[in-house]
Amino acid sequence: MKQESQLTRLGLFDARVPRYTSYPTAPHFSTEVGPQHFADWIEAIPAGSSISLYMHVPFCRRLCWFCACRTQGTQSDEPVRAYAETLLAELKMLRDRLAPGVTLSRLHWGGGTPTLMPADMMRRVAAAVFEAVPMGEGAEFSVEIDPNEIDDARMDALAESGMNRASIGVQDFDPQIQSVIGRDQSYEITRAAVDMIRARGVASLNADILYGLPHQTNRKISESVQKLLSLGPDRVALYGYAHVPWMARRQTLIPSDHLPTPQERLALFETARKLFVADGYDEIGIDHFALPTDGLSKALKAGQLRRNFQGYTDDLAPVLVGMGASSISRFPQGYAQNASATGTHTGAIREGRFSTARGHVFTPDDKLRARLIEALMCDFKVSTDELVRDYGASTTELATMFADCAAKFEDMVQVTTEGLEIPEKGRPLTRMIARHFDAYDLSKSGHSSAI
Repeated sequence: MKQESQLTRLGLFDARVPRYTSYPTAPHFSTEVGPQHFADWIEAIPAGSSISLYMHVPFCRRLCWFCACRTQGTQSDEPVRAYAETLLAELKMLRDRLAPGVTLSRLHWGGGTPTLMPADMMRRVAAAVFEAVPMGEGAEFSVEIDPNEIDDARMDALAESGMNRASIGVQDFDPQIQSVIGRDQSYEITRAAVDMIRARGVASLNADILYGLPHQTNRKISESVQKLLSLGPDRVALYGYAHVPWMARRQTLIPSDHLPTPQERLALFETARKLFVADGYDEIGIDHFALPTDGLSKALKAGQLRRNFQGYTDDLAPVLVGMGASSISRFPQGYAQNASATGTHTGAIREGRFSTARGHVFTPDDKLRARLIEALMCDFKVSTDELVRDYGASTTELATMFADCAAKFEDMVQVTTEGLEIPEKGRPLTRMIARHFDAYDLSKSGHSSAI
């Protein structure tokens, strides 16, 4: 109770802050970055280097009400096939601009529902990816799989194309909760999809589950977590449901009067967290869990855990290229985001130009603060020596920044001889502490609850 009282006083249960999957965050991107920036930054990738690639498929057979991703519904395969043709053209444009010998570290297909693509189209798109950028040694090819939208033919196409990590969204197994968030997906259907994945020798499985959903209780989330654990995922993301109906209009269908309070959200998270830890999972950052054999756990122990638009990652590639509508790319020079509207994106590609609609060019201060925030989010500590050595920071300025943070957050942060650290009791405040080092105006955009 004492800790909750202190968290209340420090504003945890009232705050709305970014998730910090990027810095600066996407609302601060501007239209000053366009297609030429993207093309120039692609061409600047050194020959023989390693990059990551994210491919966005924005279509779903049905729109889940809780989701705030860039998606659109379709009952026909025709829009999906047409979009896949656009991806093929976009991948060719990428291939034509890349230096020789560039290989893939990570490939991820997300959405939306990538498994809406017919099997033959999956094979064509995968072949085009690898023609543009071959897989490097130890590379991962992961795909978000909707258990309601997969069959043997499509699973075969993915496995035979090289998929070696699969990701499934669970959210919650309780039928009442599924009904009010527009996501009907039984345990049996999910189990069948996992069995299909395992039967094809795909060794690694990711799963997402949400806390903070309407009608969710500690008992219900316990039951859902235990069912999820029976599926044996190697890695789990325990995300807080972000109720942002002003950004995602479909969320107006969700009964907000049945959402848990911020204090109840924290209790739900703690209930699930304890179950994962008790089952042998390592805690990764603020909301991920992984088996000790998983790459995330190994990266955490090696001090190489990183954060990107998909959450926590063990990928150390300096470039992440986004293909498809709304995809965001990260380069050493800055961020570039494709046009969000599928039609606008498709039109640009058909005209032979990239669809980059906005982005951000990094300043030296951006790079310093981005690493500081990432270190807090990943390791709950910041090294003064690293920031001085790699980003030209001033020890005096850092000392002042750290002291100001400690004064604001009391004993929930500690200034050490090495830098700044968040002790275990302060970790629910991590996003708020990260926000303390954000130089941009938060009032320009709405964000999700800090817990």
